[in-house]
Amino acid sequence: MSTLHSRRLGAYLLGACALASTLFTANLAHAFEPDRDVTVVVTSSAGGGSDTITRILTDTITKLKLTPSNFVVENRTGGSGAVGYSYTAKRKDDAYLWANIGVSFFTTPLLGESPVTYRDFTPLAAVSEDPYIMVVSKDSKIKSLADIKAAGKMVSGTTGIVADPALLAQRLETTMGIEADVVPFGGDGEVVAALLGGHIDVQFGNPSEVLPLIKSGDVRPIAVSAAERLPAFPDIPTIKESGYDVVLTQLRGFVMPMNAPEEAVAYWAEVIKKALESEQWKTQYLDRFNVVPKYMAGAELAAEMDKRNADYTALMTSLGLIK
Repeated sequence: MSTLHSRRLGAYLLGACALASTLFTANLAHAFEPDRDVTVVVTSSAGGGSDTITRILTDTITKLKLTPSNFVVENRTGGSGAVGYSYTAKRKDDAYLWANIGVSFFTTPLLGESPVTYRDFTPLAAVSEDPYIMVVSKDSKIKSLADIKAAGKMVSGTTGIVADPALLAQRLETTMGIEADVVPFGGDGEVVAALLGGHIDVQFGNPSEVLPLIKSGDVRPIAVSAAERLPAFPDIPTIKESGYDVVLTQLRGFVMPMNAPEEAVAYWAEVIKKALESEQWKTQYLDRFNVVPKYMAGAELAAEMDKRNADYTALMTSLGLIK
């Protein structure tokens, strides 16, 4: 068999497999016909990032009439996510129950403070990823990552030591060859106050958190943690293009209980996908909060969850929080 013929045959087989997979998923979704409302568990309080994205997504699905089901959002807070995730995990086989993915989805179990881990759930869909903007106070002498490299050290603030900003600081320490100290605070407001007061050098904040400060001129952005520059901030370079191979975003999405029916998971994942492709989602969430669109489902999302868990494990081990 010629090399050209082999390549054509290989391409044909790959295309056939992809088509078969798509048809299989479509058939699974078509086989499920919802007949009652969906409960979506949010493990943080009303008004927070997870709550906001959940309510905008479910509102989008409802207004576009993508499913006959209605959505009930329940805030089950406590135990750094343990309460909500434990409740969801116990409802095995439930085809009408979702739970949001947050940082605590990974970190709380690693700390031994939750009876369930991410492996006790069925991946449903990722819907976006929030980048972090690295900012300094307006009076800071730091103009770029090159200034931090020259200084050989930096002090950053974070809300809780086990969080993405701490992971970012750790990765920059390694890739830049500097000393990075991380100071934990009780809330984002305290981090901002410490930054403006000159008690820390940098803050890693979500766009929605730091955009008002950037507009007011109180802080100056120097880098973003996304793979590409953000459309809303085209003048801010990425950490990666500044010479350091560091990309980190907060994954936002949803899971279902373990053993949820495959046809139900496929159906809801397709509903979410259609919602994310809508203009309403773009204007009400992506553009409004300056986040990066990110749809993943099935095996792809499962692999991403494995990676995120490994990242948090490495961070917490390096900090001496776990062995």
